[in-house]
Amino acid sequence: MCGIVGGVAERSITNILIEGLKRLEYRGYDSAGLALVSQDAILRERRVGKVANLEQAVNESLVTGSLGIAHTRWATHGKPTENNAHPHVSGHVAVVHNGIIENYQELKDDLEALGYVFTSQTDTEVVAHLVHDALKSTSSLLEAVQSVVPQLKGAYALGIIHTDYPDELITVREGSPLVIGVGIGENFISSDQLALLPITNRFIYLEEGDIARLTRDKIEVFVNGQLVNRPVKELDATVSNASKGEFKHYMLKEIYEQPEALQQTISQALDGNALRADFLKQAEADFANIQQVQILACGTSYHAGMIAKYWFEQLIDVPCQVEIASEFRYRTPVIVNNTLYLCISQSGETADTLAALRDTQKRAVSKNINIVTMAICNVATSSMIRETNHSLLTLAGPEIGVASTKAFTTQLAALMLLILKIGQIKQTISEHQIQSIAAELWHLPKVILDTLQNNAAILRLSELFVEKQHCLFLGRGTHFPIALEGALKLKEISYIHAEGYAAGELKHGPLALVDNDMPVVILAPQDDMLDKLKSNMEEVQARGGELFVFADEHSGIHNKDRQHVVSVPSISATLAPIVYSVPVQLLSYHVAVLRGTDVDQPRNLAKSVTVE
Repeated sequence: MCGIVGGVAERSITNILIEGLKRLEYRGYDSAGLALVSQDAILRERRVGKVANLEQAVNESLVTGSLGIAHTRWATHGKPTENNAHPHVSGHVAVVHNGIIENYQELKDDLEALGYVFTSQTDTEVVAHLVHDALKSTSSLLEAVQSVVPQLKGAYALGIIHTDYPDELITVREGSPLVIGVGIGENFISSDQLALLPITNRFIYLEEGDIARLTRDKIEVFVNGQLVNRPVKELDATVSNASKGEFKHYMLKEIYEQPEALQQTISQALDGNALRADFLKQAEADFANIQQVQILACGTSYHAGMIAKYWFEQLIDVPCQVEIASEFRYRTPVIVNNTLYLCISQSGETADTLAALRDTQKRAVSKNINIVTMAICNVATSSMIRETNHSLLTLAGPEIGVASTKAFTTQLAALMLLILKIGQIKQTISEHQIQSIAAELWHLPKVILDTLQNNAAILRLSELFVEKQHCLFLGRGTHFPIALEGALKLKEISYIHAEGYAAGELKHGPLALVDNDMPVVILAPQDDMLDKLKSNMEEVQARGGELFVFADEHSGIHNKDRQHVVSVPSISATLAPIVYSVPVQLLSYHVAVLRGTDVDQPRNLAKSVTVE
């Protein structure tokens, strides 16, 4: 979701902003820009491409100032052009923005009716014009921003400056991370504390809905217009981008980073509700020829592949097989012409998946069979990226916790984007379907954010698991792999034995395990399998099982004796697996914490499995 850096100081902050952007380059971006207030004017430079291009332009133009904002952008609404790069300006207002303004088109129509002229294709520019318009009837920049925020729908973070307020930086957090760096005679903002570590190790972590006003010597945070206190937290001076920040564990931090990580991954492929013309363009000829897909992966990535199998076949009518890489490499699979071999890995260095890829490539060459290879991965410099024909990055940022969370959900988002692209090329999905799913993808981070609001309720449920030794997870359709993933999470960090099953398989064996001491976790989205799932739930209760249900808010499933329900925000059945992975992550995390295990480094496990 791009990157924000901003500050107000007694010294020139130009170089600080540039260095901050460089430290955010890992997030992925296609343009960069900055704006500074200097002598009652906004000085702005924007460039397509790397931060180095912006730095050169700034050095040549000698742009300086003590109040400014800067940004790296992944194109979402509008192509990666200089006009679409941030900051955006309206009169004497400049704005940088992470996230999506979902209702930007309606706001744009209203603003155009008022005479505002748009110079970009972005959703961000509406914020600049709204603030400019609000200043006509308010007495301060802060009040103007406070009046604008309720008009915005979506998940976003904002940094706003104005030439009439040369010692004031306004910032907003609503669904997109933002941190304040506290200095002496200077204060800063960023979407990641990593950008500010060279200049401060003292941070304020803004909460959802916070609006803050920063001056050189003062920080004020407001919620619903009321001044609130947010504590300053000090980090060790040697901390790196691996810092847990305000969180007790990396895993919890990474669970909460999922809205941002998903937005980041989605942004590389979509322009509004359409696929970007340049998205995987170099792969189009290969995609046109493939007849089937073979997914190779291990662990959590394998579960992502299982869900993708449903999507490949249901959405674009392309046959898909999924196999655990450690099994695939040790048998003699038939190599089929015009197959896409798709490797999924967080690190891109997973030994079994790499070996399966290399063996397949060798056999295809020896038999003169035409195949296409592709990697979905979180590390741009990894072996898997280098050794495949094509690649698609999951822009999740560093994932430190051994139990994968944001890497999993971004893999699913990337897989959906890939499926839309292949379907478009092969003309097996309509543009209307693409637009509909794209709109749902943009809305996904907000749904994840709303789902995270159930954290306290899930913590209460987790207390009932602490003394348990076994657990069953049940799901149907695309939620069977989520049941497997939930069981894996619980096993690997809490050391409770857990199994994931397709709920329709209950009578074929697992029902024998159900008794009064067996918690059964149910995944109940609003889909065409819900009535059958309810029947499965009755079977469990009839055997004395205790149900823990994550259910769509409109499912009609409610709390009752030995049935504990956490409502999950509604989402389309297609994307529901991404959302339902979040509550099972939180459940596993809280159970592990209560049991006193090492959440981030569970026994016997490593983050990147680079040996067999």
